[in-house]
Amino acid sequence: MTAVAGAAAALSPAAPAGARPSDPEAAGDRAVGSRIDKLYEQAEAATERYNAASERARELQRQVEYAQESAARKQERVNRLRSALASFAGAQYRSGGIDPSIALMLTEDPDGYLDKAATLDRIGSRQHDKLLRFKSAHRSLKQQRSEAGAKLGLLEQERAERKRHKQAVLKKLGEARKLMRELSAAGRAERERASRAGERGGPALPDGGKASSQRAQAALAAARSAVGRPYVWGAAGPASFDCSGLTQWAYGRAGVSLPRTSQAQRSAGRQVPLSRARPGDLVVYRDDASHVGMYAGNGQVVHAPHPGAPVRYDPVDMMPVSSVTRP
Repeated sequence: MTAVAGAAAALSPAAPAGARPSDPEAAGDRAVGSRIDKLYEQAEAATERYNAASERARELQRQVEYAQESAARKQERVNRLRSALASFAGAQYRSGGIDPSIALMLTEDPDGYLDKAATLDRIGSRQHDKLLRFKSAHRSLKQQRSEAGAKLGLLEQERAERKRHKQAVLKKLGEARKLMRELSAAGRAERERASRAGERGGPALPDGGKASSQRAQAALAAARSAVGRPYVWGAAGPASFDCSGLTQWAYGRAGVSLPRTSQAQRSAGRQVPLSRARPGDLVVYRDDASHVGMYAGNGQVVHAPHPGAPVRYDPVDMMPVSSVTRP
């Protein structure tokens, strides 16, 4: 589930092939194309926020499940201790009545009852120890239930946040699809041609353009193997990808675990200047780090650009570079 937007307006040709610069139709296509690219950029930023919310929700889900399992185990212990106290209470009753202290097991507030020290001197040390263990287990159970409830609340918030970001993505993409219908036939054909141009072949590594490590080389090989597969927002392979989904999947194939979002991937290694980029490095774009690709050498990146444009090669300077990270 990564970035939706991708190639910036600079990737789109200024006018359809054969069109005169002053051609009103070509000028209209340029204006509409610029609006489409902006919508893709906004959708990509919303996609990364969606991916981040999804990651937080998954982690909270794991925490909730652990807290609930822990609470269940503690409830079993409380039940066992309560049962032991019940046996003791039964013996007390048969021998002449229940000592007031044993009423502890019948109350939902053992702390308050047990804190009355006067009750403790009426029972033996063995029963005293049982009551103390019951008190501790009951207190721990309440705390665990409280923690589980708090995490459930946070999980619901993250799910609502994810839903809002999803709606934002779908809205931007819907607007982009409508604008596509405003393009002339020549304009649509040119955008389609441009979106497929980077699928052919791919740059060979230039002299001295070796990857920084065997893992980086393996990750680049995986990314190259994905060229031509479709862009799907929120997808992380292997059949389809968004931008950070592609880089996460590629490095995963090389045995390296990357975070899910382009913003987090920016910090997933050592940053180097663009002039020192080596094949396999992550190239992060825009000030908000809403797009990421993988440097392929020879001034090219391989990336998942945006809906309708499959994984492909593009110039590394296709849009403003925010940083270069070497995992």
